[in-house]
Amino acid sequence: MCSARLLTTLAVIALWLGGNAAGAQEDRVPGAQWTKLDSPATQGWSAETLNKAREFSKSIGTTALMIVQNGVVVAEWGDVAVKSPAHSVRKSLLSALIGIAVEEGKIDLSSTLEELGIDDNEPSLTEIEKQATVGDLIKARSGIYHAALYETRRMTASKPERGSHAPGAFWHYNNWDFNALGTIYRRQTGEDIFEAFDSRIAKPLQMQDYVPSDGEYVTGWQSEHEAYPFRISARDLARFGLLYLRKGQWNGRQIVPENWIAESTKTHSKGKRDRGYGYMWWTGDSGFRSVGIKGPVFYAAGYRRQYAFVFPERDLVIVHRINSDTTKTIPHRRQVAHLMWLIFRASGDTSLAPSQAIEDASGERLSGSAISALFPGVSVSGKNSRTGNPYKITFSDDGSLSAVAGENGDSKDDGRWWVDEDLYCQAYENWLRGREYCFQIVHDGDLLKLFDRKGVLTNTVSIDKD
Repeated sequence: MCSARLLTTLAVIALWLGGNAAGAQEDRVPGAQWTKLDSPATQGWSAETLNKAREFSKSIGTTALMIVQNGVVVAEWGDVAVKSPAHSVRKSLLSALIGIAVEEGKIDLSSTLEELGIDDNEPSLTEIEKQATVGDLIKARSGIYHAALYETRRMTASKPERGSHAPGAFWHYNNWDFNALGTIYRRQTGEDIFEAFDSRIAKPLQMQDYVPSDGEYVTGWQSEHEAYPFRISARDLARFGLLYLRKGQWNGRQIVPENWIAESTKTHSKGKRDRGYGYMWWTGDSGFRSVGIKGPVFYAAGYRRQYAFVFPERDLVIVHRINSDTTKTIPHRRQVAHLMWLIFRASGDTSLAPSQAIEDASGERLSGSAISALFPGVSVSGKNSRTGNPYKITFSDDGSLSAVAGENGDSKDDGRWWVDEDLYCQAYENWLRGREYCFQIVHDGDLLKLFDRKGVLTNTVSIDKD
C-alpha cells in the first residue's frame, strides 16, 4: 500500500511539473508567494542557456526579468520586487479596469465624447472630434491630435495635423486618447484609478508590492486630461500578465471579463514592424522578427523597454524591466530581441531564426587594421533595417563618406568614417541626428555584417564591385 501511495504521489508531482500537461497547468496561479522551480530542467529548460540570457541581459541594462511558465517561475534575476516606473504599460493596466466597467454597464464603448461631455482646453475639440467614441479612443483611432501630457518629444513631433483624419479612420499611437480614457473612467465610475486597480485587480491577484500610492496624476498646461503613471514591480507585473494568460480568471474568480481580454488582445489596427494594436495592448509577432518565435503573442509595453509578454500557446509570461529611476540605459530593440532569442533557445525551441550574435556569425571578424584597409574607395549597398528603404554609401580615403537613400535616391547626406580600435565608426551631418555609431565587422564573401558593441547584428550590406 505504501509503495502504491508513493507511486501515485510521484505521478501527481510529475504531472504538476510536466511542461506539456496543459490540462493540469491551465488554471495554476500563485498564492501569496510565487512558486519557483528548483531546477528549470523539470520543464525542459536549459540552465546553461538561461545563464547566457542572464549575462547578456545584464550587459544591455536589464534590471529585472521574470520567466513564468505553467504558472510557476522558471527563472528570475535582478530586483524583481523593486517598484519602478511602468511608463506606457499603464495603458494596459487601465484597459483592464475599463473592461470591468464596461461589463458593469458604467462605460459604453459606443458613447461619443460629445455625449460624455469630454472636451479640452484651447484650442478645444471640434464638433467632428467630439464624435469620436470611447471605442475609438481605446483603439487609438480617435483622430484627435490635441496636445497631450506625458508624451516624449518624438510622440509630440509625430502627431498628424488636427483634423487630418476622421474619428475611427486612422490608427495613431496617441497619448491624448489614453489620457482622456483616464478622465472618462474616473467620471463614469466615480472611482480613483489607483484605488480601483488596488481593490479590483491587485488585491484579488495578491500582488506583493503594489499600493495605491504607487500611482500619481500628472497635470500640465497642454491638456486638462491628466496622465496616470504607475510604479509596479516585475513580480506584480508578471501576475498581471498571468491574469490575461488565464483569460481573466484567478482562483476560480473572473477578475476581468473573458470576452474583454479576447477583444483587447486581438489586432484591431496594424502598426509598424508587423506589430498590431488592440485595446491598449500590442499584438502580433512581438515586434522581434529576427527571433522567429512561432505562435500568437500579445504584450504590454512602455518606454525604456518595459515589457510584459504573453504567449498563450506556450502558457508563458516574460517580464522585462529597465528601472528608469536608476539607469538611463535604453537597450536597442534588436538587443532585447536577442535576449528573447536566448530565452526561447533555453526553452528548447529549435524552430527559431538563426542567431544574431557575432560569435555565431559565418565569415571573418575584421580587426581595426583590416577595416582601415578595406573601406577606402569602396561602396556598399543595403536596406534600412527599420524602413526597408535602400541606401548606398561610398567611402573615401580621406575619411569622408557620401550616402544616398530611398527608392529614387532622393535623400542624400555626407559624413565621415573612422576606425576606433577594432570598431568601424561613422557619423552623418544630418541623418541619425548627427550621432556617432560604431560597429564590429564580419566579412563574409561579398557581404559585410555589422554588429553593435554588444555583438548583436544590426544590418548586412553588400560590397559593390563597380
